Parts: sequence; structure tokens; C-alpha cells
Amino acid sequence: MRTCLVLEGGAKRGIYTAGVLDVLLENNIITDGVIGVSAGAIHGCSYASLQIGRSIRYNMKYGNDYRFMSLKSLILSGNVVDTQFCYHELPEKLDPYDNDTFMKSGIEFYAVCSNLETGQPEYIRCKDMFADIDYLRASASLPLASQIVKTGGMKLLDGGITDSIPLQAAENMGFDTNIVVLTRPAGYRKKPSHLKWLINLFYKKYPKFVEAFANRHKMYNSELEYIEQSEQQKKILVIRPSKTIKIKKMEHNLQKVQEMYDLGRHDATNMLDEIKNFVKK
Repeated sequence: MRTCLVLEGGAKRGIYTAGVLDVLLENNIITDGVIGVSAGAIHGCSYASLQIGRSIRYNMKYGNDYRFMSLKSLILSGNVVDTQFCYHELPEKLDPYDNDTFMKSGIEFYAVCSNLETGQPEYIRCKDMFADIDYLRASASLPLASQIVKTGGMKLLDGGITDSIPLQAAENMGFDTNIVVLTRPAGYRKKPSHLKWLINLFYKKYPKFVEAFANRHKMYNSELEYIEQSEQQKKILVIRPSKTIKIKKMEHNLQKVQEMYDLGRHDATNMLDEIKNFVKK
């Protein structure tokens, strides 16, 4: 039996996942693998280093620093999330990431990125979070709001464009006991984006990426249907928000951020016995 956490993204909505992961850590529920997309990868890496409370701590402390996530950062640096601050100063100095524990944990950690040239997802195994930080950054780099991340001989952006909820990828990797953490309530379906024309303008040199963006809602909804079928068949366990909290992608109301995190804790706590039984089956 190989267990894995499959973590959806969702910008600030993803703090829900951090709440879920902290409850798992507090109850010593450690999976063999983690595969995260965008915010799912960002919060998943603190789970993989066994750092309870790290995600909500730095979100509350630096959430209103313009370098953390803002239009001002986009204007000044070309990235809505300032690269130097969020991917170096914060994990290396301000709220240190325990890279040694991560590398010793034995957890297989994958960040999902979108390859602009192929229009396909890349599932990057990160073994040293400091050395592989650009893959984590690429996974969470939103189109139009981030510069293209060039690393590993590839041009990469937000993994959610090509594989929003990588359950099938986890299964193909040999993980047969999967817990999927979603950041949308039951019944949600994605609609076509109204930004397709802008994506086509900005990324016209990457027609396969443009096509992937145009079809993202179809891919996402198809993945949801697969997840719901697998859930009904008891093949997977799904943790999803039990209610809707309206939270912006760049939410600066820290009370809202805390509320979303607390909902993740609440939902995971309510499912704790079910989670324990599932991973032991």
C-alpha cells in the first residue's frame, strides 16, 4: 500500500488545505507521497517537512506585505508574488523551511507545472526544496500575473492549467491509497474563462499552452467527475470545504484567511476517524 495526498491549488483559497494538513500532522498521519498543484504544492511542502502551523503563521504575519501577493508587486517586479521575498527571504530567513527534515522524511514530493511549449503537465519530483525551489515557484506562477519560469530546460507556469487535480497522475505513479484535498465545495463546476483572448495575446508563441488554457474548464470538470466516481466506489477519500467562504485570489482580509484555514481544520477533524481508517485499510 502506498499512500498519497493529492492537493488542489486555488491561490489564497488554498489556505484551506493548510488547515487540513496541520490536523493530519498533529495526528501523525504521514503519507508516502504528496503531489501538489500551485497553492497545494506551496502548503504541501510544509507538510512534507513536518512543520505544523507554518503556512498559516507566515500567511498571517506577511499576508499584507505587498511583496507577498499584490498588484504592486506585479508592477514593481513583474510577478504578483515577489520571487526574492517569497521563495528566498521568507523560507531561508524569516520563517525557515526545515529542508533537512524534508529530505530525511522519505516523503515523495511532486510539484505539478505546466510546460508552455508542449501544453502538457510536468510532475517534478523535488528532493531538495532549496535546490528545486524554482519548480515550486513555477507551479504557483499564475499566467498573466507571473513571468515565465525557465528551469530544467523548460518554460513553466501554473500547474493548474494542465492538471488541476492530479489524482490519475498519482495513481500512475503507483500510489493506490489516495486522499484528495479540494478547495471548492461539493457540486462546483468550472466555467470557461473570459481571459482566453488575453492569454492568446500574451502567449501566442505557445499555441499548445493557449489551447490547454482554453480547455481548462473541460479538463477540470472531467477530473471532478473522475474523483466523484472514485469516491463513490470507495477507492479514494476526499476532503473538501463543507461550506462556501468567499475569498479573493489575493485576499488581504486576514480574518477571511484565518476563517478559510479554520474550515480546513474543522473539516479534517470531523473526518479524522474516517481518514485514519482509510489509510490503515
